[in-house]
Amino acid sequence: MRTFFDLSQSDLIALAFFGIVWALFNYAAEGVIFRRPSLTVAMNLQRINWISTMARRDLRMIDTAIMQGLQQGTAFFASSSLIAVGGCFALLGTPDTLMTLLADLPYAPPPSRLLFELKVIGLVVILAYAFFKFGWAYRLFNYCSILIGAVPMAAETRENPKAADRAVRRAARMNILAARHFGAGLRAVFFSVGYLGWFIHAYALMATTLLLLAVLTRRQFFSAARAAVLDGLEPHSGEGRRLRVFPDKR
Repeated sequence: MRTFFDLSQSDLIALAFFGIVWALFNYAAEGVIFRRPSLTVAMNLQRINWISTMARRDLRMIDTAIMQGLQQGTAFFASSSLIAVGGCFALLGTPDTLMTLLADLPYAPPPSRLLFELKVIGLVVILAYAFFKFGWAYRLFNYCSILIGAVPMAAETRENPKAADRAVRRAARMNILAARHFGAGLRAVFFSVGYLGWFIHAYALMATTLLLLAVLTRRQFFSAARAAVLDGLEPHSGEGRRLRVFPDKR
């Protein structure tokens, strides 16, 4: 049964499922839903530890190198997302070959041109969202570099610890906000891979979404990387949300 824009009821259900899973996982990764701290939340705590440690030393070449690495990684993903958007627009210009390929897949319903174009536009929207998130994260990492430069040197920190603490909190907060937007962009790229299942079938979209959710959940909550970051910092049961830092504003 087809509805508006040639979408079937199963298409609408699969899209709603995809969007809900994406939104819930974003909240879970940021520590909003579960008490068990995620890898993202644990890394936010380490960002504060990094900036606090930096304030107690005068030689900050390593901190400059870290910021350059963060900015370069963000710029790479931003440019990659923009290239992917361009590829999707190119696909809209020559859809016949891919439509023929999809029609030959088993269990795949014959695709209409309107529905195929709608699916490609949806992919463009996801990748464009990722690009804007990466672009804003790059800008915030630039701001963070300035705030890091404003953190007093070790001698000044000892003379005026309150002012130094405020400078550390400003720099750490900006770094966490930049990382939050970078993470949102990265998750958009991951979910764009799951979205590709819709080109086969609505049920394939639900299956790829569940598979992607399982992979990302393991990495955020049960991975060796999480265990390494939380080594010696694992909170007691029920204290996971205490690891959240600066959660009030985005």
